[in-house]
Amino acid sequence: MLRFIPILTIVLMIGPVSAGLIGTILPAFGILPALGGTTPSLDPWQALVAQPGLGASIRLSLANGLIATFVSVAIVMLFCAAWQGTRTFHALQRILSPILSVPHATAAFGLAFLIAPSGWFVRVVAQFTGWDRPPDVAIIHDPWGIALIAGLVAKEIPFLFLMTLSALPQADTDRTAQVTASLGYGRIAGWFKATLPRIYPQIRLPVLAVLAYSTSVVDVAIILAPTTPAPLAVRILGWLSDPDLALRFMASSAAVLQLLIVIAAMAIWIAGERLVAIIGAQWAVDGNRCKRDGAARGGAAVMALVAAGTVVLGLVVLLVWSVAGFWAFPDLLPRGFSLRLWARELDAIGNSLTTTLLIGIPAVVIAVTMVLACLENEVRTGKVAGRRAMFLIYLPLLVPQISFMFGLQVFFSLLGLERTLVSVVLGHLVFVAPYVFLSLSEPFRTLDPRYGQTALCLGASPARVFWQVRLPLLTRAVLTAAAVGLAVTVGQYLPTLLIGAGRFATVTTEAVALASGGDRRMIGIYGLFQMVLPFAGFALALLIPAVLFRHRRGMGAQNKG
Repeated sequence: MLRFIPILTIVLMIGPVSAGLIGTILPAFGILPALGGTTPSLDPWQALVAQPGLGASIRLSLANGLIATFVSVAIVMLFCAAWQGTRTFHALQRILSPILSVPHATAAFGLAFLIAPSGWFVRVVAQFTGWDRPPDVAIIHDPWGIALIAGLVAKEIPFLFLMTLSALPQADTDRTAQVTASLGYGRIAGWFKATLPRIYPQIRLPVLAVLAYSTSVVDVAIILAPTTPAPLAVRILGWLSDPDLALRFMASSAAVLQLLIVIAAMAIWIAGERLVAIIGAQWAVDGNRCKRDGAARGGAAVMALVAAGTVVLGLVVLLVWSVAGFWAFPDLLPRGFSLRLWARELDAIGNSLTTTLLIGIPAVVIAVTMVLACLENEVRTGKVAGRRAMFLIYLPLLVPQISFMFGLQVFFSLLGLERTLVSVVLGHLVFVAPYVFLSLSEPFRTLDPRYGQTALCLGASPARVFWQVRLPLLTRAVLTAAAVGLAVTVGQYLPTLLIGAGRFATVTTEAVALASGGDRRMIGIYGLFQMVLPFAGFALALLIPAVLFRHRRGMGAQNKG
């Protein structure tokens, strides 16, 4: 049975994506019998091309995705090169790790509250300039999408940083740094010339996943991106949600166009990789040691701290707004605090949290079970997942959600699962499983095999070795992977909205829906509750091993990060 789990997992990863793409491509060419489309037609594409501002929407999606990804990768690589192995590096690692659990929408709300014309940053400036009203400047929803890029960069840096951390030990970076230093290279130049070529291939798929997400993001774009016109993914969601069902055909053609935009972005990125590789190969052997890199190291630290500090400060301002009474501009703090809204919304928030858990817990349990079974199968067969298998696991993260969610909705309708809890859970599982695999695979594979070999020599069965040796030793890793999965499912917006047809109100769908209303106090409350479940998950991942193994020193050491 165990040997079939990897195949089942890959089917669960590529099956929904394939079914969703088919269900999107057919309506894009006029075929959707449920809505009267029985013959192939290019009418949906003609209707799409006739939409005003389509070119601007495409430009926003493509350019902002590429810029946000490039800036995120550049900051992470530069910071790792400048500070790896130092106290500053470990300190920022402790700051960025919890930020990974903050949903994208929460981070976007926090950033919006900071940089808005009446946000905290402007209020601080107003203390010195004497402004008595907010400046008339479109900072949020700016026409160039700069706020959207900033929001994506602030949230993607922690993810890429942690992916890089997991790749560093495999490149023997400490001894490489010693060798380059002994040859007289500066810290940054030595890292880029000797370490980066071995690190980057291992984080390439996460980078492409970030690129796909940034190019097709919806929830963050609703909060921060321009609205006239909006990025293409946001407009597609509007067409899919329109009461006029005939717009589903045009929305499907736009979803296919969104997929082509992501493919184009990846092609541009890969072309850029090759160009950088050619230039880098010449630079690596030119003998320039770039010893004076103090300014670059300082700049890298500042950029990383600004990114992390923006998310943390955004969470603080969300908390303040959630309990704020009357708060006039340019006051730095409200004139009073009140829990009236918290009390009024308690029942609604409780229902949203319950729905979130009803969706999230089954998805996480299934994902963790599948991933553990796959990894245990690797141990027993000695066959590690290859590059193709990893690509298939990453596939749901590389294909834009908006391009296959509508088709997946149609697919579930054919199965009679439309608008059911089961379909929403399966929709979340597609995105939870890859992150659980990423979190758990490295600790599982690096566990000392001698523990299992000793147990086998003592007569234990392979199943007993798994349950009584490997699983207890990996308690913290498993719980951390579950916490990561819970954070992912809490942040899912499109799968919940489209597959659930709006019937499942989670904290994320409610928070994003409040974005158009502009009620900062309500946004603050729901934004904070988006964080409650992920933080609780990570807290339990720390607490449970500490309690379970409080009398077993060796087990406690094994379950430390």
